[in-house]
Amino acid sequence: MFDLQTTHPFQSHDDHFHEECAVFGIWGADADEDEPSKAATITATGLHALQHRGQEACGIVAFNQGRFLVHRAIGLVGDVFGKGKADDGRSGPLLRLTGDAAIGHTRYATSGKGEGPAPIRNIQPLWTDLDETGGFALAHNGNLTNANTLKADLRAEGRRFQSTVDTEVILDLMARSRERRLASRLIDALSRVVGAYSIVGLSAKKLIGVRDPSGVRPLVLGRLDNAWIICSETCALDIVGATYVRDIDPGEMVVIDEDGLQTFRPFAPAPHRFCIFEYIYFSRPDSFVEGNNVYAIRQAIGQELAREETHSADMVVPVPDSGTPAAIGYARQSGIPFELAVTRSQLAGRSFIEPDQESREQVVRRKLNVNRDMVRGKRVVLVDDSIVRGTTSKILVRMFRDAGVREVHMRIASPPTKSPCYYGVDTPSKGELIYNQYATIEQMERHLGVDSLRYLSVPGMYRAVGQQDIPEDESECGARAGYCDACFTGSYPIELVDNSITDSKQKDLFREFGN
Repeated sequence: MFDLQTTHPFQSHDDHFHEECAVFGIWGADADEDEPSKAATITATGLHALQHRGQEACGIVAFNQGRFLVHRAIGLVGDVFGKGKADDGRSGPLLRLTGDAAIGHTRYATSGKGEGPAPIRNIQPLWTDLDETGGFALAHNGNLTNANTLKADLRAEGRRFQSTVDTEVILDLMARSRERRLASRLIDALSRVVGAYSIVGLSAKKLIGVRDPSGVRPLVLGRLDNAWIICSETCALDIVGATYVRDIDPGEMVVIDEDGLQTFRPFAPAPHRFCIFEYIYFSRPDSFVEGNNVYAIRQAIGQELAREETHSADMVVPVPDSGTPAAIGYARQSGIPFELAVTRSQLAGRSFIEPDQESREQVVRRKLNVNRDMVRGKRVVLVDDSIVRGTTSKILVRMFRDAGVREVHMRIASPPTKSPCYYGVDTPSKGELIYNQYATIEQMERHLGVDSLRYLSVPGMYRAVGQQDIPEDESECGARAGYCDACFTGSYPIELVDNSITDSKQKDLFREFGN
């Protein structure tokens, strides 16, 4: 039985690549009379640490006494699960989510946007009843590249979908599986999908975690007293006081129940292709990813950027907050002083003004401010982690010019983003990416209003993450190093099944399913 509540405020976007999702699951939290919502409270805290991976919607499913208890809403984790304080100080929605086990999800939306019921239906975790195996709730980080093809096949069999998210395809395949055991049904369903996924699932008797065979998205295992935790990043373990155990391996399924933890490797092995953009932007800097400290990698990226080209300047300034570690590395390598000449408002939050009532420039100025006295008459190296459409960068450069800066030299701590991601990242189309809109770097410099613009090279990026044997052909670097770098090179390691369909057929599928 499922008990559902949903709420729904306004949402907005900024000019960055967005990781679409984060997942968190806990089993064996030992809820008691004093802490009946212990599992859900820990899950909400973990999702708060993972908020950077999805800031539009979140949800938690807990299990207690034969019932799945659900709360999902559009909004930040603190807004959704921090409302309606009870007398004892706990959050109102969490009071309902009792039990020893829970899973949670936070996301950016790439379909079903806007007001009305569609966004609510897209918020995870999703769930289904599986006949004799009971109910099952599922949360998914990633993207299936054959989702529309599978939906078309399932619809031909009479299936009607309630959402536009890939997760429902997995649940539907589980419901149609002839396997009798829950884990076997999930394996059967995942054997039919193509793409990237890191999954947590919850039944009455089990917590399950699965990572796709290529390991594109992160998934880690942790321990909190007697409880087990599966989540997207180690920073979520830190915030709840849990101990990191290990990364869940590509192609591995972890099943946790009252008897403990079991691990399976039911899928055919595939080359490891972890998303390298996790180091550049997606992961929190205090997380450890694939055994590497993200902050240290970003500093190394900045150092490599300076080794490739250093321009004479008076100061190195980061675009906060994501550009800060790389700027520190650049300053250290170049010997140019590091200065925090741009202040980011930590209290600005997201805009609740309708998009047509507030210009993009007003949004940027509300969030960022240039210290005029610090930069007036100075030559500035401005470091950012990436540049997507270039709209925010152009406005920020204009703010530097208005402040009286002498020169602005923009340095990007990643290669040019040339291609969209199909593995779980909200990205613009190829034609919307600024690098594809101009024939030369000089044209981009004029558009942005900078004195010079330089990117980190693809080989430089791989040197920064510790790779030594780097091929000359950039399109081969990811395969050699074990990373996915498709957004930089256009070399996609997992088949794009839906994209191979003829244009007219693809348009029909997108019109039908919306994603």
